[in-house]
Amino acid sequence: MPAPKNAMEIFKYLDKSNCRECGEKTCLAFAGAVFRGQKNIDDCPRIDRHVKEKFSTDVGDQTPLEENWDAFLEAMRQQIAGLDLSAAAERTGGHYKNGRLTLKILGKDFSVDDHGQLYSDIHVNPWVAAPFFDYVINARGDAPTGHWVSFRELKNGKDRYPLFQKRCEAAMKQVADGYTDLFDDVVHLFSGRQVERQFQSDISVVLAPLPKVPVMICYWRPDEGLGSSLNIFFDETADQNLDTGSVFSLGAGLTQMFQKLALRHGFTEASA
Repeated sequence: MPAPKNAMEIFKYLDKSNCRECGEKTCLAFAGAVFRGQKNIDDCPRIDRHVKEKFSTDVGDQTPLEENWDAFLEAMRQQIAGLDLSAAAERTGGHYKNGRLTLKILGKDFSVDDHGQLYSDIHVNPWVAAPFFDYVINARGDAPTGHWVSFRELKNGKDRYPLFQKRCEAAMKQVADGYTDLFDDVVHLFSGRQVERQFQSDISVVLAPLPKVPVMICYWRPDEGLGSSLNIFFDETADQNLDTGSVFSLGAGLTQMFQKLALRHGFTEASA
């Protein structure tokens, strides 16, 4: 089913009994938690089986970008067609030649021409292309300061953090838990670098998904009865060069890349 636009669209499927068996005080509070990705619809013990089937995909996980990708792509192409790509190259840290602006994304060339046509050494998907377009069109060109912040500290990031934590940090941690060579392979394949004891984590890796939008991933191994943890940090200038929605997309895109990399090395969820 299409992703709900708000919590009320989930609330209408609940029995309104406020039984609290889901751990929330009211059915409306539960609907809000499901919409934000903090709970699954299955956490309601009284939900009808047919409703569960309607929500077979995690509620809140589908985004307008995924659902309307073709329309989004066409709109971005039209904006690119009216852009001075030579000037954009100076803002974005790319280079312009023969009618194409080329940027390095994770060490790979990613280009767009004056008509909005994309050319890439890597697979083009919404999680890569959307931030790329946003960056080319809207980036102010602020240079990274080296001051790292969490997603929730970016403009409008606090409300979206629960879903970011679920789709990006928690999913990436699951891969890291079961794939011990993940960070070494990420450094070699995606032109990253490890940072010694950054933020006092066991492993810290810095990647450049866009020239002026670095990302740092910090992983803590399990230790003395404590579980592992993983956090993703962005330079404080990230929301000056990208819309926060595009920053979310970067995190989701990196997570998907890591999951595919792990699968190629025989990692499965059962091994986590």
